[in-house]
Amino acid sequence: MINSGDTAFIMVSAALVLLMTPGLAMFYGGMVRGKNVLGTIMQSFILIGLVSIEWVYIGYSMSFGPDIGGFIGSLAWFGLNGVTNAPSPVYATTIPQTVFMIYQCMFAVITPALITGAFAERMRFAPFLIFSLIWTVVVYNPVCHWIWGDGGWLAARGVKDFAGGLVVHLTSGAAALAAVMVMGARKGHGHDKFVPHNLPMTLLGTGLLWFGWFGFNGGSALAADGVAATAFVATHLAGMAGMIMWTAMEWMFDGKPTTLGAASGAIAGLATITPASGFVTPGSAIFIGLLAGCACYLAVNFKNKIGFDDSLDVVGIHGLGGLMGTICLGIFATKAVNPGGADGLLAGNAAFLGTQAFGTVVVLVYAFIASFIILKAIDATIGLRVSDEDETQGLDLGLHNETAYS
Repeated sequence: MINSGDTAFIMVSAALVLLMTPGLAMFYGGMVRGKNVLGTIMQSFILIGLVSIEWVYIGYSMSFGPDIGGFIGSLAWFGLNGVTNAPSPVYATTIPQTVFMIYQCMFAVITPALITGAFAERMRFAPFLIFSLIWTVVVYNPVCHWIWGDGGWLAARGVKDFAGGLVVHLTSGAAALAAVMVMGARKGHGHDKFVPHNLPMTLLGTGLLWFGWFGFNGGSALAADGVAATAFVATHLAGMAGMIMWTAMEWMFDGKPTTLGAASGAIAGLATITPASGFVTPGSAIFIGLLAGCACYLAVNFKNKIGFDDSLDVVGIHGLGGLMGTICLGIFATKAVNPGGADGLLAGNAAFLGTQAFGTVVVLVYAFIASFIILKAIDATIGLRVSDEDETQGLDLGLHNETAYS
């Protein structure tokens, strides 16, 4: 039967997750140069429309529809055929299936948007749209079904992902790695200084993302219950721990703490706790956040030293965060927090850690290879990069004929 409290909670959570995409646009937009801010923001905003359409017609059915061999859902729910306001007998049985559908839609929207930070300031708009659509169909939908769909083969093996460490963060991080390898660095990278043009905008985006993350993780309980409360608390604690640790590392090794470092640390903590948020204690959440702030800081600094032009640190924060969070879930999970979860290594179940590691390797390899092939195919046919003239002039004028600042 439909529970009005659960339904209201998930509808609000869906709105919060939607808010994360404009928040991401602001977060990324502030970190690029002023001549590229609108082009960067546009890449996130347009995906709200593009991926939502894909989700209605094929994405929801591929991800959550009747299972085909454990690998993909059939197209039985094409165009939301048969998806009604009655509860699903399988998914979120106390809310209308339409509410579950639209909540999951918001996850599908933000995942390809995360990738855009890796190739910021250098991809043409048409190839970007084509890549995002194909990637959502070929990578996001299958991985979503493997882990969250009824009959998914990784779920059947016992792999857990509470709110998207594998489905969202690791897939986007792997795609970001492929994108940087295929596209190469921005003009002047290693010689010119690429300075964020508006850090207050980035801090505003961080706040919107943090706020939306409560719906992202808390709502993944799919009911207004104790598990949602666990995830809600863990989300905040990991975010603040990541922020504190990154700031401390930066202060220690670079001499001064920065607002960009605080924002990056918060996002690292939030991304890393995502897969574990509904399965771990508050103390474990704080440890995971501290680990995220330290490891992601080191990863981003290593990237800078080797000249790898992941423009806005998608690999070092979201990719590494999703990977670490999934492994940490295998260590810190306890049924004392969530009886529907699993016991991890510290609760005496070493096998679960192995299961999580297996799921991580499978998703990482599949997402990277598929993303690499898609990008290579598009580059070989219509090309990915903007012209040298447009890259020098900036995406705002070159691609969209407008400027953010007069």
